[in-house]
Amino acid sequence: MDWVDWAYLAFGGALVAVFACIVFYYYKPRRKRHVEEPKYRMLDDD
Repeated sequence: MDWVDWAYLAFGGALVAVFACIVFYYYKPRRKRHVEEPKYRMLDDD
């Protein structure tokens, strides 16, 4: 394996790790109310 192959592997692994962190942060049970709130606010009549 050349160093370019290792660089692609490292970059791909970093992207997977960042995506996993974003998904984990977004779907935390504590954030559920904050995430769902705009959906219900949109349905409220003014």
